Amino acid sequence: MMQDSALVIFGLRLRELRQERKISQEKLALLSDIARSYVGEVERGKRNIALLNIYKLADALGVEPSELLKKPSSYNL
Repeated sequence: MMQDSALVIFGLRLRELRQERKISQEKLALLSDIARSYVGEVERGKRNIALLNIYKLADALGVEPSELLKKPSSYNL
């Protein structure tokens, strides 16, 4: 259960950072060299993301990888 909630929290944070930058999932996928379907599954908390992909996404978003590990502002628990 902890793993599932961690995946959802990570996905929400990824979506938050992407939307703040007004980047589509498709554009983020192109910038990070990751399949768009994979990005969507990560955002929905359906995929366990590899460390290398965290770095790719962070680079594409222009943030440090640690930014992706913070709780999203919409998360209130």
